[in-house]
Amino acid sequence: MTGYCGADCDSCRSRESCRGCRATCGSPFGGRCTAAEYIKSRGPEAYRAFKQGLLGEVNALLAAEGFPAAEKLYELPGSYINLEYPLPGGEKAKLLKDEDVYLGAQVELPGDEACIGAAADTAFILLCRYGAGGSDPELLLYKKR
Repeated sequence: MTGYCGADCDSCRSRESCRGCRATCGSPFGGRCTAAEYIKSRGPEAYRAFKQGLLGEVNALLAAEGFPAAEKLYELPGSYINLEYPLPGGEKAKLLKDEDVYLGAQVELPGDEACIGAAADTAFILLCRYGAGGSDPELLLYKKR
């Protein structure tokens, strides 16, 4: 089976928890999917153009922070990328929804064990830094689009 975005659902590692975007009208994990919503409303070509433009925005923000560019954005379940960020008062907060699907990328930093993560949809771009397995996350930027 192929998803709206062209993903090969049969080889996806989330197959056990995902009900498939076509079977759920674009809500494979029960929430919003940026790709499915965009493709259903504007078509696959417009989605590819949106995704490429968003990659340009993400890379401009990465460059402004002195980080290497991301090569590609991937459709990622929120549950994979929704880290708990420490807040100034000592509490922790998740900024994404586990059940939504975002566009994201991971950029490895040369000579550093930390990575830079990007998550985005039609409304925002988030940049963060984290260690192995998502440890010690640090929110770098949350920008409305």
